[in-house]
Amino acid sequence: MNKNKLLVILAITANFTACTTKQENKAEEGKFIITSPVVMDTSFAKEYVAQIQSLQNVEIHAMVKGYLESINVDEGQQVKAGQVLFNIRPIEFQSELLKAKAEAKETELELQNVRTLAEKNIVSQTELAVAIAKLDQKKAEVALAELNLSYTEIKAPFDGIIDRIRFKAGSRIDEGTLLTTISNNKDVFAYFNFSENEYLHYKEQTKNGEKESANLLLANGQLHKYPGTVETVESEFDNNTGNISFRAKFPNPDLLLKHGETGKVQLVVRLKNALIIPQKATYEIQDKIFVYVIDQNNVVRSRAITIKQRLPNLYIIDSGITEKDKILLEGLQSAKEDDKIEAEYVDAKNVINNLQLIKKVKKI
Repeated sequence: MNKNKLLVILAITANFTACTTKQENKAEEGKFIITSPVVMDTSFAKEYVAQIQSLQNVEIHAMVKGYLESINVDEGQQVKAGQVLFNIRPIEFQSELLKAKAEAKETELELQNVRTLAEKNIVSQTELAVAIAKLDQKKAEVALAELNLSYTEIKAPFDGIIDRIRFKAGSRIDEGTLLTTISNNKDVFAYFNFSENEYLHYKEQTKNGEKESANLLLANGQLHKYPGTVETVESEFDNNTGNISFRAKFPNPDLLLKHGETGKVQLVVRLKNALIIPQKATYEIQDKIFVYVIDQNNVVRSRAITIKQRLPNLYIIDSGITEKDKILLEGLQSAKEDDKIEAEYVDAKNVINNLQLIKKVKKI
C-alpha cells in the first residue's frame, strides 16, 4: 500500500473514531444518541455454491474389441482434434476387410454373368434382382469392415485434456470399454441454485434481457481472474429443494479450472429502497435480534426485528421497524426497558456513509 492510500485510510479512520468517541462521551454524560433507519438503494455481493463443469467432457470408448496395441498420449496431456490417442491391433480387421472385398468382387462377376443371361432371356428377371441384392449386401459388408478397421484408430473428437487412462498397452478390451475421458476446459460452466425468491428478484433485475455478470470464488478463497456471465436457467423448480438451477460461463484460458471442481459464484444483488441500520444499533438474545425504539416521550422500548441481509457493519431490515421509528444508536449497554432518556438525534446517513467508506478504502 502506498503512502497516499495509507494517509486516506488514517484520515477517514481518525474522523470516524473521533465521531464515535464523541457520541460515546455524550452517552456517558447521560445523553443518548438516537437515529432513524435509512431508506436507500444499495447492492451487495452474494455467493452461491457452484459445481464446475467443462465446456465439453466426453468419454472415449472402444468401438471394437481387440488388443490395445499402443497408447499415444499421457494423462493430463493437451491434445488436438483428430489426434490418434489409441491404436487397437488392426490385423484381424484388415483380414476381414480383404475377405469382404474379395467376396464382393466375386459377387460382382456373378452379377455380370446373370445380367448377360437375363438379356438373352435365359434366366428370369427375378434371378437378376436376387443377384443385384446379393452384391449390395457384399458392398455393405465391405463398408462395415472398413468402418471397423477405422475404429482401430481412436482419435480425439476435439481439442482438450486427457484424463486418467484406464488400461495399459497389450490389454484385451471389449467393444464399448471406457478408455479415458477428454475435457475441453477453455471455458467452463458453473452450476448453482437459486431459491424461488432469489429467482424472482433476479428476473426483475434483468427484465431488459441483459446478461448478469458474475465472479467465481475458488476453493482457496481467491477470485478467478476472468469474470463470467450468467447464461441460462433451467425450466422448472426442484420440488424437493424448492430451488432452480442457473448456469454461468467463465473463460479459462490458463486451464486452471478443471471438470468437477467446486467454487462459489458471486453475483451483485441490487436492492431499491432498502431499509438500513448500523449493526451497532442492535443487540442479540437467544438468536433473535433487537433494537431499542425510542417513543415520542423518549421512553426506551425493546423491539424484535428480522434481517433481510447482513452487510459489513450494516443490516438490511425485513420487518420490525420503519424509517419513521427512532432507535438507540449509542448507549445500548446502559439503556434499560422503560427508561426515559435524554436523547440527541443524529442522521444515520452520515454514520452509514462513514461505515461504507471505511470498507471501500480498506479494499484499496
